[in-house]
Amino acid sequence: MKTIFVKDYEQKRDWYIIDAAGKPLGRVAAKAAAVLRGKNKATYTPNQEMGDFVVIINADKVAVSGGKEQKMVYRHHTGFVRGLRTVTFEKLIEKKPAEPLTLTIGGMLPNGRLGRKMLGNLKVYAGAEHPHAAQNPKPLEI
Repeated sequence: MKTIFVKDYEQKRDWYIIDAAGKPLGRVAAKAAAVLRGKNKATYTPNQEMGDFVVIINADKVAVSGGKEQKMVYRHHTGFVRGLRTVTFEKLIEKKPAEPLTLTIGGMLPNGRLGRKMLGNLKVYAGAEHPHAAQNPKPLEI
């Protein structure tokens, strides 16, 4: 079977909206990553960016279970000696409410240029309001 290569101007990009309030972090992230990659389309090709746009609202109300608010740790390095910085989920969601979802979805996308381009199609908002009403996003159920 031959792989179908769809040109950029031939493919149709849809907008989807996910309400993350009270839903598990991993399930929201997995669904969003699949839509961003384009796995919900019949013309899916792994080496092309053919995914749709995803808007996630109420990111600050995403649920984690099993005491992971204190146990889950996010790490990054500043580049300097002894520059490893750690922050728990609980503190990160207070400081930057959209960051845990963005980091989780980014980890599910390919590494490199293609993954960064796909991550650009993700819009995460802490509250219920978003500026993408003109695109008429379709609700996506988890």
